[in-house]
Amino acid sequence: MQPLAGDTAFVSTFALGAEGGPTVAVKDCLDIAGMTTRCGSAAYAGAAPAATNAVVIDRLLQAGCRIVGKTRMHEIAYGMTGVNLFEGTPVNPKWPDRIPGGSSSGSATAIAAGLVDFAIGTDTGGSVRQPATCCGVIGLKPTFGLVDRTGALPAESSLDCIGPFANGMTMIERAMAAIAPGFKAEILDRAPRFGRLRIDAGVAPEMAEGLMALRVLENGIIADVDLPALDVAFRAGMTIIARETLAANLQLLEEGAPFGDDIRKRLEGARAVSDADIEQAEDVRRRFTGEVDALVDEFDAIITPALPSAPPLLSEAGDPSKVLPLTRFLRPFNLSGHPAIVLPTVTRGGLPSGVQIVARKGDDARLCAIARWLCKSNPIFQVEE
Repeated sequence: MQPLAGDTAFVSTFALGAEGGPTVAVKDCLDIAGMTTRCGSAAYAGAAPAATNAVVIDRLLQAGCRIVGKTRMHEIAYGMTGVNLFEGTPVNPKWPDRIPGGSSSGSATAIAAGLVDFAIGTDTGGSVRQPATCCGVIGLKPTFGLVDRTGALPAESSLDCIGPFANGMTMIERAMAAIAPGFKAEILDRAPRFGRLRIDAGVAPEMAEGLMALRVLENGIIADVDLPALDVAFRAGMTIIARETLAANLQLLEEGAPFGDDIRKRLEGARAVSDADIEQAEDVRRRFTGEVDALVDEFDAIITPALPSAPPLLSEAGDPSKVLPLTRFLRPFNLSGHPAIVLPTVTRGGLPSGVQIVARKGDDARLCAIARWLCKSNPIFQVEE
């Protein structure tokens, strides 16, 4: 189970499942029986092999998929760059001088490189959608709780969702049909009604190009809308992920496990999150969820930029001012639990960008239908069928 020569997307390669089905890569925080779930960290590398498959792995196999490897990731899924000094950083195939994004970095790069038909990642604060945008592929965060997380690390989370990457909507829907019971692809019978998040000074103009260029045909509408609690929801999501990630790793931390210096520092810093901070964050969760629910009751979907600024260069990956804002439009929807998908675009200057679409909770199939409709009606999205 050694990495393929020259292929930095995978931490291990193998063949699991029948031949002939779609090939799949899975993030190395999902248990596969007989393999150690390394979570991109030396702290987990010596753990006993998993006794059983994660539920999502069994569902992929039952759907006739062929799992061909585990992908690299940001250490313990606690970062947004994808840079990993322990296992190596996956190369962004289309923009090799820029970060691949995190934490599902290897899953995104495997798709961008055309190594598999679809890939599986996890998204706690944008960790599917952000690397998808960085690497120029499609990434979906399902409704919270729709995909069973049993056998995923961390074992407990109020934010994390398992979701797919692909180069086209057909494979996204095929992945969802495999991992989400009851998912059935839909076809729209009319043009969608979109609430487009109003752009402010915090968004680089080139990152809004795709959003502002969208066309809605056949009597659809786009109306500008606001989410007043968006930025406070971003901060609340950071607070909750800090508390939950510390809880998941506290024993290893106190045993002196070999976490990377940056991860250890963040885990130690999370000790400062108080119960009062969590209570306040949960209040924000309720308020922001209400704001989103109100908009998706009025519109079929909300559309936002995927990123507020271009993915930083690898040489800038250690600069918090370049990295921390990247999930401004992504992380809040982990807090609220709504399904969200990113469609990739390229700016006029050749930089990776994208558009995010958010829908009602439980309307994941309709969200995919809306995304497919947008792809067909807007040439800015260079995606497969």
